[in-house]
Amino acid sequence: MTADSSTVRRLERALASLRGLSLGDALGSQFFVPANYPLLKSRELPPAPWQWTDDTEMACSVLAVLAEHGRIDQDALARSFADHHDFDRGYGPAVNRMLRLIREGGDWRELAAALFNGQGSWGNGAAMRIAPLGAWYADDPEQATHQAEISAYVTHQHREAVVGAMAVAAAAALAADPAGPPTPTGLLDGVIALVPRSAVGAGLRRARDMLDYDDAGTVAAVLGCGRRTSAHDTVPFALWSAARSLGDFEQGFWVTAQVGGDVDTTCAIFGGVVAAGKTGAPPVAWLEQTEELPGWTPAQAI
Repeated sequence: MTADSSTVRRLERALASLRGLSLGDALGSQFFVPANYPLLKSRELPPAPWQWTDDTEMACSVLAVLAEHGRIDQDALARSFADHHDFDRGYGPAVNRMLRLIREGGDWRELAAALFNGQGSWGNGAAMRIAPLGAWYADDPEQATHQAEISAYVTHQHREAVVGAMAVAAAAALAADPAGPPTPTGLLDGVIALVPRSAVGAGLRRARDMLDYDDAGTVAAVLGCGRRTSAHDTVPFALWSAARSLGDFEQGFWVTAQVGGDVDTTCAIFGGVVAAGKTGAPPVAWLEQTEELPGWTPAQAI
């Protein structure tokens, strides 16, 4: 398969974001193991290799669909989610059931709409997987939010979950700006301008107002850190941390992880956004200890 130079650049940016996402996911997930709790305080790395979770597996599908179609095709994305679904990667029960039913011929539209008594899921799953899409659309943040919205509906149809995905994609697109990353305030202002009014948006405005806070625990107490696994309890803090760490992946990871909560997801969002930018590359030694991406990831597709 061949592609023009602009598509190659898009893939390169998206892969950089995906690697940061998978590292944040895999390393963050190690701190769900009680034996590793003390390591967080001392900022010591747990034993390797670090295995990634559903956050990374679903992000790989997002990138695979972008590489094949050049945009989000919802039917193709649903099929990829279902075909590559590994029950042991930590999916929630509702998504496990939904993906199994899609494999058996179910319609994702009906299944996603029926979740949680017809309200749709407001979880953080659509946001945790979407940073590579934002990096793909670094030249068009508005399109990044549009495509993220389309992608979210495949599994998450509650408005807050959709806006959470839009916010993360916007942040990754802005961080990946070829001209260089924005300031912390510029990043959050840019995201706020691109998402509709919502609980996620209100959280992002609070996050912007707390950028000068150095105590991440206090910030997490206000914004949430994913303990409720909802988009509005997860995305504002993860983007607060990313905004403050656009040039320092290592420092930002520890800040994100040390507050606890849904650590693999907050760190996946953080990692995907920061690694999308030119100055946010993760430590090579950390990447070497992270489980490799699955063979079907389109790393060499074009």
